[in-house]
Amino acid sequence: MAKLYFNFSAMNAGKSTILLQSSHNYFERGMHTLLLKPVIDDRDSKSELITSRIGLEAKADTFSDTDDLEAHILAAHAEKPINCVLLDEAQFLTQDQVWQLSRVTDDHHIPIMCYGLRTDFRGELFPGSAALLALADDIREIRTLCWCGKKATMNMRVDDRGRAVTEGEQIEVGGNERYITLCRKHWREKHINAADAAQ
Repeated sequence: MAKLYFNFSAMNAGKSTILLQSSHNYFERGMHTLLLKPVIDDRDSKSELITSRIGLEAKADTFSDTDDLEAHILAAHAEKPINCVLLDEAQFLTQDQVWQLSRVTDDHHIPIMCYGLRTDFRGELFPGSAALLALADDIREIRTLCWCGKKATMNMRVDDRGRAVTEGEQIEVGGNERYITLCRKHWREKHINAADAAQ
């Protein structure tokens, strides 16, 4: 039975690496996947690629917050049957798009695996993540570590001098130069490891 999956974590947990490995596993078994990523994720010049920090990458279809993902997936499925859809940066989905994905799994029996952040730098849910937490059939946490060795669950935005940023727009795309993962205690205390601040 097809399911809608939400695999979430703090930043730097290897979500994109796991997504790309999952797609490769389907490919090795002669199956076809559709990779999706939001157009807002423009951290590098290869905006049509899902890339991981360890060097893996694969071509993906990009979408905006106004695109109908159900229509997009079904059109792609009509061209070549899809065994699984894998979607990166799922926190940028709209609530409507999460409902569209759920209809694909319910009505067309195509599994969809979404990977993304649960919360922003203020500790608040992203709209896409909130909808996935409410609607996904299977929710899994991908774990990563704080500098202290505890499980990191929080994302801290930092300025160009490595200081904690506590106000601003919810969405500011960035990587290690803008975000640090921390356990809840160190996030509350704004306690940044010196090595992280120096990056």
